[in-house]
Amino acid sequence: MPFSVLPAADAFWRPSNQLGVDNTDLAAQLGAGSLGARLWRLRPGQASTRHRHVDQHELYVVLEGTGRIRLDDEVHALDPLSAVHASPDVVRQVFNDTDADALWLVLGAPPEAANTLEMTEEALAHLYPDGPRAMPEELGGGEAPIGGPPGV
Repeated sequence: MPFSVLPAADAFWRPSNQLGVDNTDLAAQLGAGSLGARLWRLRPGQASTRHRHVDQHELYVVLEGTGRIRLDDEVHALDPLSAVHASPDVVRQVFNDTDADALWLVLGAPPEAANTLEMTEEALAHLYPDGPRAMPEELGGGEAPIGGPPGV
């Protein structure tokens, strides 16, 4: 079929493996094999993994709330509908240090495996230079326990 449709009510959401952030894998649910696409809903105090890629470029778009993203050592605060492009080697992390949810659309190509539970130690060390559960300093730093940020 040349197209697919995913009504919002039918999207499957789940907490991420490492930090417990609610996300939905749009690309998988729509059968878009040549593109990675997810929605990430960061609640106050949550962050995505601090990571980079081997080949995948990513486009980040803030849909709701204030978007905060660290690109290498620079932090950017973004209004809704603002966008960021990150090349594969840029270490990036979105986080929410506000008191309201932030909703991000993240698109990537070419798609790369993202299941940290199935990666080798070498791949983990390259993709996650501070480990897959590193929290940004704005949220207290350190390593989050599996399933959520410190104190959750």
